[in-house]
Amino acid sequence: MKIVFIIDQVYLHGGIERVLSIKANYFAENEAYEVHILTTEQKNNTACYYFHENIIFKDLKINYNRKKSYFHPVNLKKLPKHIQALKSNLKRIKPDIVVVCSHSTDTYFIPFINKNIPKIKEFHYSKHIEQKGRKNPRNLLKKYFYKFADYVESKYDKLIILNQDEIKYYKTNNTTVVPNPLTFFPDKISNTSEKRVIAAGRIAPVKGYDILIDIWNIVHKKNKDWVLNIYGHGEPSYIGLLQDKINKYGLQEVVFLKGSTNNIEEKMLNSSIFVMTSHNECFPLVLLEAQACGLPIIAFDCPSGPRNIINRENGSIIELYDNEAFALKLLSYMNNMIDLERLGINARINSSLYSIERVMKKWENIFNILIIKKL
Repeated sequence: MKIVFIIDQVYLHGGIERVLSIKANYFAENEAYEVHILTTEQKNNTACYYFHENIIFKDLKINYNRKKSYFHPVNLKKLPKHIQALKSNLKRIKPDIVVVCSHSTDTYFIPFINKNIPKIKEFHYSKHIEQKGRKNPRNLLKKYFYKFADYVESKYDKLIILNQDEIKYYKTNNTTVVPNPLTFFPDKISNTSEKRVIAAGRIAPVKGYDILIDIWNIVHKKNKDWVLNIYGHGEPSYIGLLQDKINKYGLQEVVFLKGSTNNIEEKMLNSSIFVMTSHNECFPLVLLEAQACGLPIIAFDCPSGPRNIINRENGSIIELYDNEAFALKLLSYMNNMIDLERLGINARINSSLYSIERVMKKWENIFNILIIKKL
């Protein structure tokens, strides 16, 4: 079976890129599969995650201006080249299945080219973020864009969403829930004895790290022994804002912006609690990774990922933006090491439900069903 995965790039650290590497490697290790990855703007950069040597990469060299909307004229004029390059490469490869991973321009035209090939669109974000705009579109153009997006989605053979809560946001009946697979499962787990809390992910406003620093300021007034490490790379302006807030609170000795890391597993194993203060999530892979390392998690009940992973037996879900409650829960965990260990063990057990083998069997079944339907 020939599989083509389509994504913008694989040189920047991110959840979509990490999940793609896991899935593509799983198939590439099996002789029954031939795996291709088509990118639009790899720019000769090295992949940031490991990809199996059997995987065939092809960069289309479209190179959109990412500082502008995909629908800005400077990017729209690249669209004919993009469509033609994709059509010719699919014709050359003759894949049995096409999977669109990232949400870029190709999302909107892929269902309409090489129609005999089954096509799947993955969604790695929560459509909750669209609901306000859909109810009150700011102009007629936006209103019709949403209608167009719904129409395009209906033309995919399958839409893959990451949790059951997301189904209500889709207008079509071609959705299937397939969670992200666990990327690693260490031989050991954290002993939850280190006075260290960890957060990790893209450094961007949507992740709410500024709120996390506000919360830590509350915590630090009552417990000065613990430190907070934040891992990830992102927008320089937002990173600067975070550092300014750390400095303003006088937290320079306990809150650290550590930058990106290629070994998040080690960092988690040397921590005792994982925290997430995002404004919205879909199915945050980093929470599964933290659980695999035996870390209890405290997270805001944002739409709509954390509640699908965390329960009272392995962590805590806090009402969105209730900073005081979040801080109190952190302090409670810090002061009860026995309970912390129990929660960590339960977290590890929960993570095993998302093993690569379990999740990838679901993908294989979907592929086989769609291919048979096209015969």
